[in-house]
Amino acid sequence: MRRPSATSTFAYSFGPGPLTPAIKAIVYANVAVFLADWIIARAVGISLPDVFGLRPVAVVQGLQVWQVATYMFLHGGVFHILFNMLALWMFGVELERMWGSRFFTRFYFVCGIGAGIVQIVASLTPYGGSSWVVPTVGASGAVYGVLLAYAMYFPNRPIYLYFVFPVPAKYFVMIMGAIAFLAAADGSGSGVAHMAHLGGLLVAYLYLKGGGRTPHLLSEIRYKYLKWRINRMRRRFDVYSGGRANDIDRRVH
Repeated sequence: MRRPSATSTFAYSFGPGPLTPAIKAIVYANVAVFLADWIIARAVGISLPDVFGLRPVAVVQGLQVWQVATYMFLHGGVFHILFNMLALWMFGVELERMWGSRFFTRFYFVCGIGAGIVQIVASLTPYGGSSWVVPTVGASGAVYGVLLAYAMYFPNRPIYLYFVFPVPAKYFVMIMGAIAFLAAADGSGSGVAHMAHLGGLLVAYLYLKGGGRTPHLLSEIRYKYLKWRINRMRRRFDVYSGGRANDIDRRVH
């Protein structure tokens, strides 16, 4: 590890570090399905979202219940999957380190499936529009749940809104939730499943606050101990993180 020069006053770091096991598996699965959809659509003209995307009419009337889980692995384009997986890495890695892979995986799927159920319920209301028959795809519902959990555990960590304005995580989630709520209430049919986003936030909150078992205390103690050991090794081998040593909010998202 190269020692910083004497004239350097600070170092810059980005992101939470390498992919953790569960997030790595989720990212790989999403990318594999995205590539498979692209290849199959061009080879035989079959679109995977038509079969595995979340269509409420197919779930309610056709009993194709698997769609409430499979829709999470399908995406509508390169930027759609890119931003979802980027957000999952940025906000999920530290949670998985703290909770453990098993609890994080369960939490992720609970949020994603819960968001899908909320989308189905919303499609039955006057605000549902064409969502009753149009497939919903994407991991956004689950990612919104991960974002809410991140804000609950690290409420004052700065998140850069539109990559420009630093906002504490707790307020960032409020802003994103308000945007999704207003967009859903508008019902203008923007092509974005705003109710699924709201569902991810709601299910994550209920699950962590009372709807499900919270991470075992031993996991959090193990995480704190591991973090202490990492910081000790940094001091021992002159490894410098970005920002001030006493600033817990120095990580840039």
